[in-house]
Amino acid sequence: MAEKVAVLVAGSWGTALASVLANNGHEVTIWTRNAGQAEEINTLHTNSRYLPGAELSSRISAATEMSKAAENANAVVIVAPSAAMRQVCADFKPFYRDGMLVVHATKGFETESLKRMSTVIAEELGCPEGQVVVLSGPSHAEEVVRQCPTTVVVASQDDHGAEAAQDLFMNSYFRVYTNRDQIGVELAGALKNIIALGAGMSDGLGFGDNAKAALLTRGLAEITRAGVDMGANPLTFAGLAGIGDLVVTATSKHSRNWRAGSLLGQGQPLDQVLDTMGMVVEGIRTTKAAYAMSRKLNVQMPIAEQLYKVLFEQKDVRSAVEALMGRDPKTEMEVMPLKTWEQWHS
Repeated sequence: MAEKVAVLVAGSWGTALASVLANNGHEVTIWTRNAGQAEEINTLHTNSRYLPGAELSSRISAATEMSKAAENANAVVIVAPSAAMRQVCADFKPFYRDGMLVVHATKGFETESLKRMSTVIAEELGCPEGQVVVLSGPSHAEEVVRQCPTTVVVASQDDHGAEAAQDLFMNSYFRVYTNRDQIGVELAGALKNIIALGAGMSDGLGFGDNAKAALLTRGLAEITRAGVDMGANPLTFAGLAGIGDLVVTATSKHSRNWRAGSLLGQGQPLDQVLDTMGMVVEGIRTTKAAYAMSRKLNVQMPIAEQLYKVLFEQKDVRSAVEALMGRDPKTEMEVMPLKTWEQWHS
């Protein structure tokens, strides 16, 4: 059955997801504050700043008024940058209705409060956090809009909501799995951006494949350790939202986080890197949030700590690598707290 879907906002990932929905026969309206961008989407069926060369479906329209995007919508897909999430949801609140499917695909934290995006969305919309659906996994917008085979996961404590999101998005090139570990999927999607930044730095420094393989492996251990401490299922980090998203984000030139890290590794200062990128690099804000969380929760996140010092305390990148390599000897196998299946899903 065709649905009416509002997508907030018109960046690369929001536009790519709108394209999937339109290809599935749904009517999609993307909200953007930029009148020129809205006119381009409506008249030329392109979004050249974020997805150059991609032709968009005529089922996709754009609006600068939130009310027009939300009109008769059965579902809302929120893809706002983490820094803007609270304000975008507050603006959408007058148009939210009980029973509306709420999906978000933003990988980050609210830096000031350290809250996950589903928490921010629930607070602003006044809906139960467990009903928010998180969409994550290895998925570059540039490939999704070209209909390259892609597999993602949708997670919610509400099985009905996750299955509704699965039905909304799934098609022949965009395969969707469900998962009840909302916390784990959300944490994995956000924290892997830190490791992707580090992988880019490693490549920018010319450290080679050995170094990057070690960084990804130990980075996954770090993400899992932090995630379990925050209530996630460790198995989630071995799935699409964990290792799948980590690999694609840390090894591809499509990845903003990898590109930003590579430029930093080549010696460019952070301000210049951000100007060059011209788009949000979530891993930078996430590194700041993860460093604060690691201190608050007393959980070891040595990679995030060293990246924080490089990004915000002007530590030399090579010195940060030496600090990681010179840590006290450890055993590779870490003991994770064990829980029963019922506790993971309570």
